[in-house]
Amino acid sequence: MVEIIDGGVTTPQGFKAAGVHSGVKYRSLDLAVLYSEVPASAFVGYTSNNVKAAPVQVMMRENSPKLQAVVVNSGNANALTGRRGIEDALAMKQAVAAELSLDPVTVGVMSTGLIGRFMDMHKVRYGISRACRELSQGREADGLLAEAIMTTDTIKKECSARVRLSDGTLVYIGAISKGSGMIAPHMQVLHGTTLSLVTTDANLSPEFLPTWQSILDDSMNMVSVDGDQSTNDTCILMANGMSKGAVADKDPEFIEALRTVMTKIARTIAMDGEGATKLIEVQVTGAETKDDARKLVKTIINSPLVKSAIFGSDPNYGRIMMALGNSGCKFVLEDVRLTIKGGDMEVPILDSGAPVFQDERSVEVVRMAMDNKEVTIAVDLGAGSETATGWGCDLTYDYVRINAEYAT
Repeated sequence: MVEIIDGGVTTPQGFKAAGVHSGVKYRSLDLAVLYSEVPASAFVGYTSNNVKAAPVQVMMRENSPKLQAVVVNSGNANALTGRRGIEDALAMKQAVAAELSLDPVTVGVMSTGLIGRFMDMHKVRYGISRACRELSQGREADGLLAEAIMTTDTIKKECSARVRLSDGTLVYIGAISKGSGMIAPHMQVLHGTTLSLVTTDANLSPEFLPTWQSILDDSMNMVSVDGDQSTNDTCILMANGMSKGAVADKDPEFIEALRTVMTKIARTIAMDGEGATKLIEVQVTGAETKDDARKLVKTIINSPLVKSAIFGSDPNYGRIMMALGNSGCKFVLEDVRLTIKGGDMEVPILDSGAPVFQDERSVEVVRMAMDNKEVTIAVDLGAGSETATGWGCDLTYDYVRINAEYAT
């Protein structure tokens, strides 16, 4: 049984972290290092955006099966920086490797922040040296790392769980993420911004890679704040095996625990979307294919009209049906059912292609359901047995303000 606990990336055995101020940002913490006492099996998902930041290019090119440390900076995405950006990303890896006596190939690198600006490597090297000296375990270390990787985030995004595997081994999982804007991840293994670090002391082999992709597809890849996929999206899972248990690649308890942690992280990212006041969950059932179900979820949560309606608690369900029609998934309108949920209210909106309600009083009930911090849109297509769930947020005045002033 999965147990969610108070913890972060240093909760699993053998992991240490640090977050420091290097000077890339004016005052805030802006550089972090995560370290494992032993080399860890690495499973990495990268952005599918064809414009990839320098750190993503470097990581994909090396494709190291083992990582022992990861360096992350915020405030500068090191994207659209040409050859110099590649050299700077490599220099960050080499600086960590020198400080911790590691092979640079076993050091991962991630960046987030403004695009199109060169790194100030004098400041970055100072930060790396300081972070490597301050590595520690515990909730303070987790918090410093979380703060150091934030950009427009307003809350720290972390989760931890423990679970007993089928062979009796007790293992821990910790995760931390950042992401508030420019979020519609489509991360593929071997292939604002979401950067995620996931740690576990479970023992995993390379055969776990397809399962990791499946978990990403059902969690991080089902989040959308604004429909724009970043140049820097990266999600790294490090498994150092220090629990000493059997290989957990196919252990259902471990898979459930990791899926639970990643789902909680995904929901938190959507909840903290830039300017967001509401979390939108979209549940699609009865789809003919899994691809149809996921496609419809993303179409609904990416629709500016739907997001605006949720923000204003405006019961204009025609916008949701418009998104359904634009999704490209297969359905017969007479088989579709639509329900809005909010708080303790569950209001049927559409059934058999026709509205359930007509009078103004019924419309007000829908408005009341939408006037909650968490709103669920449930669509049953009646075309099959496939399902999907995804998360987004409302579109507010503050989203426009934040992004209109981002570089200034």
